[in-house]
Amino acid sequence: MKKIIYFAVFEPTDTGYSVYFPDLPGCVTVGGDMAQAVKMAGRALGLHLWGMERDGEEIPAPTLPPFEDVEEGCFTVPVEIFPAIVKNDIENKAVKKTLTIPYWLNEIAEKEGVNFSQVLQVGLKEYLRISN
Repeated sequence: MKKIIYFAVFEPTDTGYSVYFPDLPGCVTVGGDMAQAVKMAGRALGLHLWGMERDGEEIPAPTLPPFEDVEEGCFTVPVEIFPAIVKNDIENKAVKKTLTIPYWLNEIAEKEGVNFSQVLQVGLKEYLRISN
């Protein structure tokens, strides 16, 4: 499985750390302590790269430190992700939907123990002609 490593800049703040990726403008996060900041950096990196790929944007190759314009007191940390795992997690995450059906239909379905989510998924796949 292929992994990607980008370097993040960690900036100490009064409440923890602010984190950004010089190679990926707009990819920023925060953490209350070092462990949380590292965890959040991984999540931000994965989500940012997934979004870029989904939008058809060119993903820049990671560069190595030192980076220009890094303020004194900041430090770099390598952050690694596995894009295939991130993509799978995001694209297969359950999404809550609110829907409306007639009262009488709801009553019958509940008495029969219908799993509304399962029925909706099966129905949508059939309607959209998705075999899976």
